[in-house]
Amino acid sequence: MKVLVTGGAGFIGNNFIRYWLNKYPEDKITNLDKLTYAGHLSSTKDFEGNPNYQFIKGDICDAGMVNEAMEGVELVVHFAAESHVDRSIEGPQVFIQSNVVGTQVLLDAAIKHKVKRFHHVSTDEVFGALKLEDKEKFNEKTIYNPRSPYAASKAASDHLVRAYFTTYDLPITITNCSNNVGPYQDPEKFFSRSITNLIDNQKVYVYGDGLYVRDWLYVLDHCRAIDMVIKKGKVGETYLIGGLTEDVPNIEVAKKMARLLGKDESFIELGKDRVGHDRRYAVDWTKINKELGWEPELGFDEVLQKTIEWYQKNEWWWRPLKEEAEALYARTGQK
Repeated sequence: MKVLVTGGAGFIGNNFIRYWLNKYPEDKITNLDKLTYAGHLSSTKDFEGNPNYQFIKGDICDAGMVNEAMEGVELVVHFAAESHVDRSIEGPQVFIQSNVVGTQVLLDAAIKHKVKRFHHVSTDEVFGALKLEDKEKFNEKTIYNPRSPYAASKAASDHLVRAYFTTYDLPITITNCSNNVGPYQDPEKFFSRSITNLIDNQKVYVYGDGLYVRDWLYVLDHCRAIDMVIKKGKVGETYLIGGLTEDVPNIEVAKKMARLLGKDESFIELGKDRVGHDRRYAVDWTKINKELGWEPELGFDEVLQKTIEWYQKNEWWWRPLKEEAEALYARTGQK
């Protein structure tokens, strides 16, 4: 089978390609990536020589290039997206262009080339935020209520994908995932930034009062879930993917990181809060569990340990990216 992966030099995309090449070694994968701040060829170093792998540098908004890349493709797995909330606050226009217009260009090409499955990877942030005191979780019937330019752009792309299923009979599936963590995550994100700061004997900075909650999902568990949805999921359906069964506030995440890296709590500092900061995310992944048999293989503490060990062993990858990551926070007035 010929597979087109968009954004395959990004965090989740490169992990997915590595996973797919290992599990389905006969398949041929084309990686279409613009190589923005979030895409790094260094993330593909271990499989770039695979004879069944091809890289194309290109923009998903370029219809000519997309149609060329789509030739003979049976499966599209669409990761390509601007995804950093702080960057979307700093400059929302590029998020609309990439996440909305780019998705529309891909959908048109998928119809033209009679793609057998178009899988769209989205986020739980389209649903807005939950209250700390509630036990409620997002599910497939939760009403959309995006609260940042990033979330709004992903919500729009979700609606486009569903519209192409209804209007044009394009065979689609959608997954809305929680916050991913693991190898090859750019050090501007909370998890990877905190770990690399601690490795460098620098402080971990936590927004606001530190009680914000995210549903942390190990990226390889996410890759397995996407695989199950593609292979066994019902066409036209959406599946939510989460990693936790209990809430863990960000301040507690930071404390666990510090302990595992031999630091005390003096390495943790509460900082200025982010504009429009969503209080809590939590995902009910009952549907994908009951219908497809998926569940996370790793608990949170094991995910944290494995992720820390990866960053300790792979400084060659993250060290060149660290300066630009810190520059983002300086530009936005954050520590």
